[in-house]
Amino acid sequence: MPGSTKTMGVLTVGGLVMVTAYTVALGSSGWLWFGWVVLGLITLAMVVSRNP
Repeated sequence: MPGSTKTMGVLTVGGLVMVTAYTVALGSSGWLWFGWVVLGLITLAMVVSRNP
């Protein structure tokens, strides 16, 4: 996995942890979850486009 894809994966997982912690502490925010889903889809697209 190239460095940029690996970095996006780490950011996606870190974002999931942060959004989950925010949800537990302060309640759910639809915009945060939407942002995380978009980030996850971008990461997934990068992974798929790099592998033949």
